[in-house]
Amino acid sequence: MKRWFLMLITALMLTGCGYNDFQRLDEQTKSAWSEVLNQYQRRTDLVPNIVATVKGEANFEQETLTKVIEARAKATSIQVTPETLNNPEAFAKFQAAQGELGSALSRLMVTVEQYPNLKANQGFRDLRVQLEGTENRVTVARNRYIQAVQDYNVLARSFPSNLTAKAFNYVTKPNFSVQNEAAISAPTAVDFNKK
Repeated sequence: MKRWFLMLITALMLTGCGYNDFQRLDEQTKSAWSEVLNQYQRRTDLVPNIVATVKGEANFEQETLTKVIEARAKATSIQVTPETLNNPEAFAKFQAAQGELGSALSRLMVTVEQYPNLKANQGFRDLRVQLEGTENRVTVARNRYIQAVQDYNVLARSFPSNLTAKAFNYVTKPNFSVQNEAAISAPTAVDFNKK
């Protein structure tokens, strides 16, 4: 009778420990992260085609193209491993490089508006549509990753599963953040009188 009671108490304690939930949510974050990487790779793969098409415009600003090429090189030079998800510094470095590439591509697209021949080029228009679609996919993938990390981190910090987290060394995972939070929190100045 004592043995049966002890087994019942042990079973009840283990059902609330969250161990299996940690396994499930850890795999969910890894899967979501893989999709983020997949979409970043898709974007990176588009850059050489975009640059080659833009270079065809004789007097296009070389500085803008150089920044895109450098940002792509920096983004692809960072080795991403499964440990990146648990290393806040490596994660931030990767995030910053991807942010630089996104910003450089945005500046390129704004600059293109000044070149009617380039805007009329069917190949460039197709690449631009692909890039816009890819940026949307990156956003969706990042949002799914953010949600997966949130679910994991809530489990890691909630009682009683936080005891399991401590016992098995399940630490909270870093999440995406905004690089220039102070700059984007300031209201945008709009001047309709400016020419």
